[in-house]
Amino acid sequence: MNLANLLHGGDYNPEQWLDCPEVLQEDIELMKKGNINCVTLGVFSWSVLEPEEGCFCFDWLRDIIDELYGNGIFTVLATPTASMPHWMTAKYPEIMQVHADGKKNLPGKRHNFCYTSKKMREKARIIDSKLAEAFGKHPAVLLWHISNELGGNFGDGSCHCEECNLEFRLWLQEKYRTLDRLNQAWWTTFWSHRYTDWEQIHSPMPNGEILTHGLNLDWHRFVTHQMTGFCKWEIDSVREYSSFPVTTNFMYFFKPLNYYELHRCVDIVSWDSYPFWHKRKDEVPVAVKTAAAHSMMRSMKKAPFLLMESTPSCINWRAFNPVKRPHMHMLSSMQAVAHGSNSVQYFQWRKGRGAFEKFHGAVLDHKNKENTRTFLEVTQVGERLAKMSEKIAATCNRPKVAVIFDWENWWAVEDATGPIIDIDYVKTFLMHFRSFWEAGIDVDVINMEDDLKEYRIVAAPVNYLYKEKYAQKVEDFVRNGGSYITTYWSGVVNESDLCFTEKHPLQEVLGIRQEEIDAPGEEFRNEINYKGKAYPVGRLCEVVHAKTAEILTVYEKEYYKGSPAITRNYFGKGNAYYLAAEFGQEFLNLFYKERMLEKELVNPLASELPYGVTVSVREGEENLVFLQNFNDAEAVIHDVEAWVDADTGEQIEGEIKLSPFECRILVEK
Repeated sequence: MNLANLLHGGDYNPEQWLDCPEVLQEDIELMKKGNINCVTLGVFSWSVLEPEEGCFCFDWLRDIIDELYGNGIFTVLATPTASMPHWMTAKYPEIMQVHADGKKNLPGKRHNFCYTSKKMREKARIIDSKLAEAFGKHPAVLLWHISNELGGNFGDGSCHCEECNLEFRLWLQEKYRTLDRLNQAWWTTFWSHRYTDWEQIHSPMPNGEILTHGLNLDWHRFVTHQMTGFCKWEIDSVREYSSFPVTTNFMYFFKPLNYYELHRCVDIVSWDSYPFWHKRKDEVPVAVKTAAAHSMMRSMKKAPFLLMESTPSCINWRAFNPVKRPHMHMLSSMQAVAHGSNSVQYFQWRKGRGAFEKFHGAVLDHKNKENTRTFLEVTQVGERLAKMSEKIAATCNRPKVAVIFDWENWWAVEDATGPIIDIDYVKTFLMHFRSFWEAGIDVDVINMEDDLKEYRIVAAPVNYLYKEKYAQKVEDFVRNGGSYITTYWSGVVNESDLCFTEKHPLQEVLGIRQEEIDAPGEEFRNEINYKGKAYPVGRLCEVVHAKTAEILTVYEKEYYKGSPAITRNYFGKGNAYYLAAEFGQEFLNLFYKERMLEKELVNPLASELPYGVTVSVREGEENLVFLQNFNDAEAVIHDVEAWVDADTGEQIEGEIKLSPFECRILVEK
């Protein structure tokens, strides 16, 4: 077995059961029954692997890896740095994180260390290289899992200790070279905040400076730089003895850490998906957010990713934690595969008896074995993956549409004080993504540094900050025939969060001139009339003037009544649209449907999809069409051409019926 196969398994924590050998033997027998072919070992094992400083105990791990391998189960081996043993924090308190309020953490929790700490890096290198020396060529090991959810779990991962501040100043010196350049980039003459010595600079803290947006933005960049540097440090440590590929598990839209930077140092992108299924009867908003995250993970390397963690039943850390309803586990697992995952893995295999995650869902609960609905549904997922592995693993999604989601833009737009103080960048992005999801059109989620050439449509909602060379990239894209859609509050600032003067960086491409942006209260809300129907306008209305652009609709109210609300400008072989106002989902769906038709983009079934049903396509020698129903009711698609069900071989034509929470995989007849 290798990474060209679909993996089915999850986090396994046998160190919690070393005094119960009968449990460990039972685990292997049940894993085989559950069609498990891979487990992740060692994620939180440091105190067992190194119970005392310099005393390494690997025999138990070797025995388990060997026993699993002898039963056809492979290992993803983790470095254990996500949580530290108490002997270490007691002896080296300087490795502990310091919060923005100046308080140093006490021992406990996870990722409770300073990513800059030389001592922490020294101890990480020792344990990592020892593990790599022991297991770096073991035939059972598929890849290295570096640490776990970097920066997450109980904070934002940033540390404000003096060691970090020293490194921050050095990082700034390397970036700006002179204080004059830094002062200009941060606009520090405002409020008389000019720096005259590098030592005067400190990380953003509530009892100090937090209102200089350039400082805040660079601090975010520095935190990502340090976390990525720590990950690279661990990768270098294991690669001293091992050539296995490496990954580290990302999370849902985790704001503190720019994954577009971090992904460059790993071979395979993986992430931990915990959607809030059954929060409401309507599962579509959760399905959309999850699809967007899956798509982002795939888009980073334009290659299959790994679903490193999911729950087969429930989680334990929300206000209420519903169990997955029947069939949802299969659907949510196949949703990941549909968007490019080559694995379905769980946290966790067996529930622990105590501590924080003792009630977190698992394949095995505290009292039952294989006689549960959860175990049965896990087994069914494993059977399906094994049967379809050869067909699926060599395929990947190749969308013709991209929606831009950029971490630095996220940081900047939500730090800005105006026009409203609660712009939700993720929510806005998801509304635009959802229009394609509902139409059954696959989307890549990219950032401003990615190439645009392979796409027909690129959407960039609330693209407030423009990175260097981004405007030129968009101009080339449109000139060569692409369709570019952007919105209000775009092209406002540069990479230093300094406002552009004179004109919008894409003024010629968009064919408009921005004047001002209104944030009307409830009683002043506007509307548009588009093709005979009125659509409400949200909390932001930008006043723009058409220069070369065609006006598609105008505002109906207020002092800017008659001003352009949506424009289209032809530029070169392509066109660019500007949505000057915030619109609701109904209008966005209509607007993007028109753009897709212009570019001859239709879903593979060429059919109208019922609400809650979507399509994803993994392309290869034989394209696989994943038809997903997120309704707890049957859905029917009419007027379809001839297809074959990839699982059963059944031939389908005319209409396709989907059971509640069903995913069908189709191939062309």
